Amino acid sequence: MGHGGLRRLALPGGLLAGILLLALITPWLPLPDPVRQDIAGRLAAPAAAHWLGQDEYGRDVLSRILWGARVSLSVAFAASLLAAVAGTLLGILGGYFRGVVELLTVRVAEVVLCFPPLLLALLVVTLLGPGATTLILSLAILFAPGFARVAYAETLSARALDYVTAQQALGARSGRILIRTLLPNIAPPLIVQFSLTIAAALLLESGLSFLGLGVVPPSPSWGLMIRGARATMEQAPLLLLWPCLALSGVVLVLNLFCDRLRDVLDPRGRTQGRPGFLRRIAALPTPASPASAVPGLLAVEGLTVALPGPAGAPLVRDVGFTLAPGETLAIVGESGSGKTMTALAIMGLLPGELRVVSGRILLTDDDGRARDLLRLPEQALRRLRGNDLAMVFQDPSASLNPLLRVGVQVAESLHAHGATEDVQARVVALLREVGLPDPERAARAYPHELSGGQRQRVMIAAAVANQPRLLLADEPTTALDVTVQAQILALLAALKRAGGAMGMVFVTHNLAVVAEIADRLVVMYAGEVVEEGPVTEVFAAPRHPYTAALMASMPEGEAERLSAIPGAVPQPWAMPAGCRFAPRCDFAIEACRTAPPALVAPAPGRRTRCLRWKELA
Repeated sequence: MGHGGLRRLALPGGLLAGILLLALITPWLPLPDPVRQDIAGRLAAPAAAHWLGQDEYGRDVLSRILWGARVSLSVAFAASLLAAVAGTLLGILGGYFRGVVELLTVRVAEVVLCFPPLLLALLVVTLLGPGATTLILSLAILFAPGFARVAYAETLSARALDYVTAQQALGARSGRILIRTLLPNIAPPLIVQFSLTIAAALLLESGLSFLGLGVVPPSPSWGLMIRGARATMEQAPLLLLWPCLALSGVVLVLNLFCDRLRDVLDPRGRTQGRPGFLRRIAALPTPASPASAVPGLLAVEGLTVALPGPAGAPLVRDVGFTLAPGETLAIVGESGSGKTMTALAIMGLLPGELRVVSGRILLTDDDGRARDLLRLPEQALRRLRGNDLAMVFQDPSASLNPLLRVGVQVAESLHAHGATEDVQARVVALLREVGLPDPERAARAYPHELSGGQRQRVMIAAAVANQPRLLLADEPTTALDVTVQAQILALLAALKRAGGAMGMVFVTHNLAVVAEIADRLVVMYAGEVVEEGPVTEVFAAPRHPYTAALMASMPEGEAERLSAIPGAVPQPWAMPAGCRFAPRCDFAIEACRTAPPALVAPAPGRRTRCLRWKELA
């Protein structure tokens, strides 16, 4: 927490601390007994002996206000804390594990929301009898579902982010992910919910006490004071003013404090004012020619990924390609073509609702032994992730934990594979290697303090920390401007050269990027490979209408006029009977619409899924 955050908390924090301190030291203050009656002084106006006057029974109003603060705040805080713990636990478990756990936690808790709040509280108090303990229990039951819904919604949002997926891929236990990764990231809205709950609990406690179902007389309570003052408000209106001021003032201070605290605890809301640091970008060397290819690093054979169920629609069908050490293979296609799904299948990070129906993904070890990644147990696959194979995701903002410093997250890649010595020095060296200016300072920064290009460099540093033999890059330049894109491409090329035999699979929809970085090209459409070959040959003479259409729509191409591809990629459950591209293809004939075409080899090293490739040539 920086000095700016402390300054923002100073005023509401000081006010809240003063209120709590005053309530705590009330028993030691020289105040009259709050329950001692003085009938002769009933409804007396403020005086030196009684600063706020005396109530309908002659009791000191100031003393009852302060003692009532102890009672009301104790009930509100205890009930809110109990509700926060129980509700957050239910919400985070239901949001993370889903299924039956969600039904037994969040859905059961939401049954409470079907009842009007005041009626539910009245029911519990009526059944168990009035009193502070009963009031705490009834308010906790009432407010726990609110925490459960907030925690559930935030957990659903956070669990799909890449930094949570990375923790799962590293083999972290569920408890560690829930407590150290998810809970800190969903804490800000829960803090706001806590402040609102305390305020609501104060008001509801006062309301129940006003009805005679809360704090039992003669114990002082703001609700009891308001109840007593109502009958004499015409003779002594100030008796109604004091408890109402105390109640509304405390509620306002609580809301202000928790709102400021949320901003301070969430580093995404802070700025450090370092525009010069954010604008500096390191110059990187231009990529050289690719390393010589030796077959055998990766082989994907007949990969089919489908939705669950006996009739699940295939999202990726019969995909196959190979990758040699030191080679860069680009997978291109429109959104929905299956590019990212294929990369996630290689990493073993497919969403839980998808399944691999058939196929093999063979990764060759250093000793030349090929292992099928689809048949490896999860524990063995975790040992490979981040070590032998690594992945750079599309959105670094979702891939980096916003509450952890950059250096800590890069170091985690090293710790996960046994590094114990000089980890911090290695982190700084990695950040320097990927071209981050002032790497020591960058290691101490939060992700939001870096630009988009710098965050992507951090992701690359974490991916190559253990010198993987296979690097998968899922559209790592999509969200970056053109200048930064070129620098990231140059960085990847330089890292690949430095890594020697490291192979790279580069997923993109941008053919201009492919021309700069790739050796070979795989074009995918609607979950299938429709063309494959060396980049220079495919660009010079495409053998599939979809590839030619992509090139014609590329601004960087040589066409005098850009052309758009009509229509859209078909949905997995609505694929055409023949060629999947036929409804959008100008070359399609009746034969294209009757039977799916097979992959053919028009030349050595080339493949195409088109019946009319000769005419296209």
